[in-house]
Amino acid sequence: VSPWDIALCATGTAVAGENALVLAVLFYTPSLRAPMFLLIGSLALADLLAGLGLVANFAVRYLLRPPSEAAELAAAGLLLSAFSASVCSLLAITVDRYLSLYNALTYHSERTLGFTCAMVLLMWLLCLGVGLLPLLGWNCLRDQSSCSILRPVTKDNAAVLAVTFLLLFALMMQLYLQICKIAFRHAQQIAVQHQFIATAQATSTRKGLSTLSLILGTFALCWIPFAIYSLVADSSYPAVYTYSLALPATCNSLINPIIYAFRNPDIQKSLWLACCGCIPSTLSSRPRTSSDV
Repeated sequence: VSPWDIALCATGTAVAGENALVLAVLFYTPSLRAPMFLLIGSLALADLLAGLGLVANFAVRYLLRPPSEAAELAAAGLLLSAFSASVCSLLAITVDRYLSLYNALTYHSERTLGFTCAMVLLMWLLCLGVGLLPLLGWNCLRDQSSCSILRPVTKDNAAVLAVTFLLLFALMMQLYLQICKIAFRHAQQIAVQHQFIATAQATSTRKGLSTLSLILGTFALCWIPFAIYSLVADSSYPAVYTYSLALPATCNSLINPIIYAFRNPDIQKSLWLACCGCIPSTLSSRPRTSSDV
């Protein structure tokens, strides 16, 4: 058994457990029904399925005897669907945050729960379609020379997925830059009204930059090396290179709940209530600012 596969399986188990906790909090807390929390739930579900996909891939490779092509394709399809939905959910959260600041006055009337549910459903159908491609014949099991580093995905399909991912990341980066500009402008306006220009603006700028750096930096460090490697490499490259880049990419699903769920004040309150039956005074009195993006 490859230690890399053991590491991926262990990561998948941790990812599944962590994101199951997020889904449980969202499901059992009636107050967390806003469109924003639906998108966070979509991200948690996608990452949960990604974790289960990593465990299923390990089971198919080492525990299923005799090996089954259908099981291998199904496990690969689950991973494709889950990680595609994870990236698309991240993009949807980014778009939602941008609209909540850009159209602050009309956001709550336009972004209804029904509209968000329809968009999430459409996104999931698209991602499920991507996951079905290997089962529908878009695989390299009959022609090993056409395999990418993501066996059984072909080199051409892997290149399309990598380019699509890089374009989505560029769009996310542009949106978050716009979010930071709007948040800084709001903080400056508030600071002027309260005559604390220097202090408030500096605090908002610091918070905004730290949030932006955390979101984009984590996403880029986890996924971009793997995406670029998928463009230039094929199945003839040493497997250790693939493993060493795939493991950080899967760890992004372990980090997502920390960034998008556990840092959210409302989810923090629900967790404290579930675990301790109380809410810390520092958390209950914490005001939300325009830099909480």
